[in-house]
Amino acid sequence: MRRPLMAIVLALGVGVARADDNGLLYVGAGITRDNLKDITATNGDLNSTDWKVWVGFRPISLFAVEADYIDLGSQSLSSTSFAESINTHLSYKTAAGYLVGFAPVPVPYLDVFGKIGVARWTSSGSSSIASGVAGASGLFSLSGNGTQFAWGVGGQVHVGNIGGRLEYESFNIRNTDGANVISLSVFLNLL
Repeated sequence: MRRPLMAIVLALGVGVARADDNGLLYVGAGITRDNLKDITATNGDLNSTDWKVWVGFRPISLFAVEADYIDLGSQSLSSTSFAESINTHLSYKTAAGYLVGFAPVPVPYLDVFGKIGVARWTSSGSSSIASGVAGASGLFSLSGNGTQFAWGVGGQVHVGNIGGRLEYESFNIRNTDGANVISLSVFLNLL
């Protein structure tokens, strides 16, 4: 008796979630404007325009879970001093998971949201040093990764199964003053 009752409750719950006119499952892609400040390896900032993809699951109108992948860009730097030349190249990427809370805005095609979660970032690159002293040179690998607290805010509009989203995300990356990402995306409700 319990199993049929549980199946009916789950079916009704899915029906109510779909009646909210929200996508139960949705995917999106967009462009980002990334800003990483005070990168230790290059003694500078990285400002770039890149891309992101994301997927979400919204079982009820007030909450969702989302995952995204963001290419944060790359940077190359060359410097020459009296006796040596240094060439450095770095690349940053991140994957993040969020719990998203939607504000109960009384406009049916508008959503305002905040999100908290974790971001798993990776950095990779190399630095080569060529010295004029007796032809000495060296190549160093620069890589790192970490998992940090992440948060974001944004808004989205949707008509039918398609929509657009503007959002801001922030998280820390070791040996920088953190990543600040603004993105403009389109999304499609699949279910």
